[in-house]
Amino acid sequence: MAARTRTQAVYVISVAAELAGMHPQTLRIYERRGLVRPARTDGGNRRYSDADIELLRRISELAAEGMNLEGIRRVMQLEVENIRLRRQLAEARAAADNAEVAAQRRQRRDLVPLRQAVAVFGQRPPTGR
Repeated sequence: MAARTRTQAVYVISVAAELAGMHPQTLRIYERRGLVRPARTDGGNRRYSDADIELLRRISELAAEGMNLEGIRRVMQLEVENIRLRRQLAEARAAADNAEVAAQRRQRRDLVPLRQAVAVFGQRPPTGR
C-alpha cells in the first residue's frame, strides 16, 4: 500500500476543522472567500488534505495576529510568490555556477605551454637548447 501524500484529500470537513482548530463553518467561509480550495468527491462533499490543514493553520495564525481575510489572502499570495522567486534564484545561481566552472575549464583547456628564454640585449642566445 502506497504512503499518502501531503496533497491527497482524505479528511471530511468536520475532521479537517478539528485538526485545524476551527469550526466547520469557518472552513466554508474560507472556501467561499477563495482562501482554501478543498477537493470534492463525486457527490460534492469536501475533502481536505494535510496541505490544506497546514494552510488553514496558517490562516488561523494570521487571523490571530489581527489580519482581515483580504490581508490574509495577500500575505499568502506573497508567500507563494516568495517561494517561487527563491526557487528561481537558486536555479539562476546554479546556472551561473555551472557557467563559471565551464568557463574555467575552457580557459584551462585553451592555455598552451610556452617555452621562454631570457635574452639580454647585445648578447647572443645560448645555442644548447
